Amino acid sequence: MPLDRRTLLVSGGVGLGLVVGWRLWPRRHDPNLQAGPGETVFGAWLKIGEDGHVTVAVPQAEHGQGVYTALPQIVADALGADWRTIGVEAAPLNPLYGNPLALAELTGAPPARGSEPPVLTGGSSSVRRFEEECARAGAAARVLLQKAAGRRWDADWRELGVDAGFVTWGRQRLRFAELAAVAASEELPQPLPLAGPGTGRLLGKPVPRLDAPAKVDGSANFAGDVRLPDMVHAAVRAGPIGDSLLVRVDKVAADRVRGVLHVVETPHWAAAVATTGWAAERALQAMAPRFETRGPTIEDAAIARALDTALKGEGRRITTVGKPEPLLAGTGLITARYDVAAGPAAPIEPPSAAAYFHDGRLEVWAATQAPGLARAAAGRAAGLGEDAVVIHPMLIGGSFGEALDTRVIEQAAVLATRVKRPVSLIWSRAEALRQAPVRPPAAVTLSARLAAGGAIAAWRAQVAAPAIGRALRDRLAPGGLAWPSGADSLPVAGAETPYRLPALAVDWHEADIALPLGHVRGGMHLHSCFVTESFLDEMVRAAGQEPVSYRIGMLGGDPRLARCLSTAASLAGWDGGAAGSGQGLACWRMRGSAIAVVAEARLEAGAPRVERLVAAVDCGRVINPELVRQQIEGGLIFGVAATLGAATGYARNLPTANDLGDLQLPRLAGAPDITVELIASDEAPGGVSELAVPVVAPALANALASATGRRFRSLPLA
Repeated sequence: MPLDRRTLLVSGGVGLGLVVGWRLWPRRHDPNLQAGPGETVFGAWLKIGEDGHVTVAVPQAEHGQGVYTALPQIVADALGADWRTIGVEAAPLNPLYGNPLALAELTGAPPARGSEPPVLTGGSSSVRRFEEECARAGAAARVLLQKAAGRRWDADWRELGVDAGFVTWGRQRLRFAELAAVAASEELPQPLPLAGPGTGRLLGKPVPRLDAPAKVDGSANFAGDVRLPDMVHAAVRAGPIGDSLLVRVDKVAADRVRGVLHVVETPHWAAAVATTGWAAERALQAMAPRFETRGPTIEDAAIARALDTALKGEGRRITTVGKPEPLLAGTGLITARYDVAAGPAAPIEPPSAAAYFHDGRLEVWAATQAPGLARAAAGRAAGLGEDAVVIHPMLIGGSFGEALDTRVIEQAAVLATRVKRPVSLIWSRAEALRQAPVRPPAAVTLSARLAAGGAIAAWRAQVAAPAIGRALRDRLAPGGLAWPSGADSLPVAGAETPYRLPALAVDWHEADIALPLGHVRGGMHLHSCFVTESFLDEMVRAAGQEPVSYRIGMLGGDPRLARCLSTAASLAGWDGGAAGSGQGLACWRMRGSAIAVVAEARLEAGAPRVERLVAAVDCGRVINPELVRQQIEGGLIFGVAATLGAATGYARNLPTANDLGDLQLPRLAGAPDITVELIASDEAPGGVSELAVPVVAPALANALASATGRRFRSLPLA
């Protein structure tokens, strides 16, 4: 159906405005972006105020990745706006903004046809999912403004241009603000011109982040900053992992704490509510909750046994290339086992939420990557229907996947409905490490055979890991979506390698591990890249080859990854990774992007020390190069953390890590020198927020192997 005034015009007038780009979304859903005084709404993405400001609605959570800048930048570029007039707000909850790409990336499979995906942030999907819609929304608003100006000037709108918030015709200029209200009377042409004179000036430019000033001056509000009249503060203690039931609290001891107001008991957790957060935490300690845990004991030895048992059992073939079985039989194989420990996301902001139950409605302010799922979870916990819950998505102080979980939101909802006052709940660091989901542990056995000349003739990966895809589907779409049948492929994501091998087999051996599993930045690619690129380095050494040329020779005509390899090697002064050099490299493909990293490292007092990381990145068309650099640099540091620490063991159903100090995270003083080179590309934008994480571990393991002759086959390196 063509776009015309009849299909676009939902309502007109000041504070209501125009719906632009109707056919870009399912027709059964109406845009619900609200106008403020003097604003005209253009569709589901932008508003123009009579003072000239342009507000872009962003349906993705801002947790440091820069989505509050990247998506507005796309809109503003197609609109021809002045960046200084651009603002941003969280988009209202609406299926229009459903993100099937994020759901597929996070769960390992898209939902079945006809299923409606949730509003969701994750999987480095924001720009990939919404670039086209943002560009079309900006372009549609621009054309309507041009037509309104053309009518005023009696000029052909196609001869008009735009310039930093003005429609222009020769020397004549009209502000967007003057035209917005009357633009509702215009019709869109077919086809819609996505570009025009004066557009294309913002894409690829390092425009300032829209969220930076408020974060620098402290005015940015996070969930833990919410303050409401008569608000109280809560501290929560949940039982150990597994089927844990609350059996006792010392209410008398809690009541002795000055400021304590309530002791709340539920089957699986207890809370102290007080006038201050400090008093609530002291009361929680005093009441000393006791739990009874039934079911299996979760400890390091039990996890290791589960992985070993899974590896010995029959796996499910997930990927096959060629005929690997005959080539992998007999003697002469090169084999190795690699292990990856469970690890938390551990963002700087602990899980937090505020809730207020009044007039039969529950309002929730939360750090969440899935606002619709958070609303549903809050409603279930409080015994309310979803239509009685209002969710306010907040800025997130880092997430790395942790804000996909809804338990802190559920607890806040319960507390608010019980105490009948606004409640602020911030988990302690220890509580976050106890309750938050973790990346799965895994054990991988690799086998390969070298052909004459040193090439790889056959390769097999046997991956023992829990069903992380199933766990994430249950969390992100609990009973609300239909899924295609077949084995869970997420535990082996990336295990097919980026190389064109003549014979390949990837098997998944499901391990039954009773841990709360979640997506942590990098996902299962962290596991796959570590084992693949480390084992490949072993193959390189066995074949007596040079690591860069060996990899390029197996890429099978992948010029993007080959260029990343050659660029990183050149910038790092690659010497071939000779014995004693302390240099190692790795490369990877992920989410439509390519990266290669050269690492320099050594052992210092028996512990690895990372001295330098050089990364070359091809992530397709770059919207904002500074955002990309920030994400690559941050991802490299996150990868260093995952390589050297950021993991936990378990004893008696509790993690052995109780605070950030236990995770052995890198410190500023020990941060390596980092170089990032962005390779120009005309390909579609790829994901960047997770791209750099997986490749660090194998690059460092390979560097330490060249420095010491010792091969590290476990994460964290040990």
